[in-house]
Amino acid sequence: MSFSPLINQLIESLRILPGVGKKSAQRMALQLLERNRQGALKLADALNQAMDKVGYCKLCHTLSEEELCPQCASLNRDDRLLCIVEGPLDVFAIEQTGYQGRYFVLKGHLSPLDGLGPEAIGIPELLKRIENADFQEIILATNSTVEGEATAHYIAQLLSPKGLTVSRIAHGVPLGGELELVDGGTLSHALAGRRPI
Repeated sequence: MSFSPLINQLIESLRILPGVGKKSAQRMALQLLERNRQGALKLADALNQAMDKVGYCKLCHTLSEEELCPQCASLNRDDRLLCIVEGPLDVFAIEQTGYQGRYFVLKGHLSPLDGLGPEAIGIPELLKRIENADFQEIILATNSTVEGEATAHYIAQLLSPKGLTVSRIAHGVPLGGELELVDGGTLSHALAGRRPI
């Protein structure tokens, strides 16, 4: 069965979402068109508003509607701790543990095969953030994947001459796991058991 150009365009647009293949995108598109046009309009409006109004926090680089995200704007956080994560979902995961320090959100992890080097993931901005603050401990909370481990090791090597305590979250997080998928108890245990690199 072939669809009209506009339906095909909708299907292809839905396929950009992670885990959505051609069949799933077709089902979603037809559901929206046949049974939930109000929901589709609400979704389109929410997407337009988010694309227009959500940017990056000027300090930690997480997604934010304001110049400073709520964590960076808070005066009640520990300015001695900086937790480095791979993405905004990781901030949400770490927040569930009760962590009260500051954050820096990378734009992913080092992946030379994908063309993602230090500049592409924000390492120069990270180093500026560290230079312009008085952190005592840097917590490397990148994912426990090969790329996440390589990123943590690279950052630890860059920071070793600076005299900071650099720690890595403990391996209570499953090897090959992603922070956003780990339960709060496991992640809390991993933070409590972090070790210097």
